[in-house]
Amino acid sequence: MAANNLQMFQYIKRDTRDFINIDPLQTAGLLTDAARDALLEWGDGYSVCDYCNGALDLVKKPPIQEFVHKALPEFLGTDAARVMNGARESKFAVMHTLASAAADKNNYVVMDAWAHYSSKVAAERAGLEIVQTEKPEKEIMPEDFQKAIEAGIEKYGKKPLLTLLTYPDGNYGNLADVKKIADISHEFEIPVLLNGAYAVGRMPVSAKEFGVDYIVGSGHKSMSACGPVGVLGVNGEEAAEQLFRKSAYNKVKEVELLGCTSRGAPIMTLMASFPEVVKRTQPENWEKEVENARLFIKRLEDEAPDKFKLFGQNPHNHDLMFFEAPGFFNISEKAKRGRYFLYDELKERKIHGIKVGLTKNFKISTYGLGAEKTNFVADSFIDILKKYDEI
Repeated sequence: MAANNLQMFQYIKRDTRDFINIDPLQTAGLLTDAARDALLEWGDGYSVCDYCNGALDLVKKPPIQEFVHKALPEFLGTDAARVMNGARESKFAVMHTLASAAADKNNYVVMDAWAHYSSKVAAERAGLEIVQTEKPEKEIMPEDFQKAIEAGIEKYGKKPLLTLLTYPDGNYGNLADVKKIADISHEFEIPVLLNGAYAVGRMPVSAKEFGVDYIVGSGHKSMSACGPVGVLGVNGEEAAEQLFRKSAYNKVKEVELLGCTSRGAPIMTLMASFPEVVKRTQPENWEKEVENARLFIKRLEDEAPDKFKLFGQNPHNHDLMFFEAPGFFNISEKAKRGRYFLYDELKERKIHGIKVGLTKNFKISTYGLGAEKTNFVADSFIDILKKYDEI
């Protein structure tokens, strides 16, 4: 390859760093100042491994051991925890552990209708079949899980190895009744895994209070860490020993973690942001985030009726929102740039996060924006409609 062609790889600059970000995948993953410092300090390859004697979670300096074995379980509401390479790796570790320990094969997992594709791929990779709840009209209800469990038992002649609930669901930001779903699962003696990729790090979450056996989170989605990085928590001594079992070939390495998981910049940025994450997930701070989301919804409903339709729970209880936008779609039918007009208009106002080409419906998040920026985004949506004579 010619040398001049290699120059394109030397530095790729983002042109949206100073924009207001409304992408649900990124709003709660934006690095804190402390995490940016950690990224520079620990970004060199296997930097953390310089301090490791074989077990990454037992490194004392930097204080990974303190974080993994004390701070993180306390934060998750679990008896034990580990840092993983992502939420999907965490889900797979749980499923593979249960599948490996099962007396027979031909097993399955029950999960909600809105389960993320990675939950399904994790089950598939672990050799498990999947039974999903029926798609609800509005939100997942506890009885939907009971029906799915009973349907699975009828089909397979045995109970599932696991039930998995996505909290909130990644489509509409709905918060299901975790406690009731966990109680139903436990009546069948089925452990429960909570996929909190959009919850852990954004809002108060406790596996013990919810009554779930396993919980997973995403560091790069919701804990202000550079990715990929995730967290995994488990309740119960026996379940923890099974999940974090040691290798027969290397006594300090845990099988489901393939010896080591996240190291270097991902785990160090996760730890650097952790004090701020703990602070922002206090109930009073989360209530402000919900208020801002509701403020945004009310502005659109009051000032542009029939131009936006919120899907999911209303009043809404999470920062992730899904809108149908017939007003924007109508504009895209006649605008010079067609369905790309919205991206252009928002970029002009230094707003980023709605995927290029989407106008008919889209997901957004107001996490971390505060009232002033939330109102600015709402103003921008309304001004765009006015500009094209839609209101």
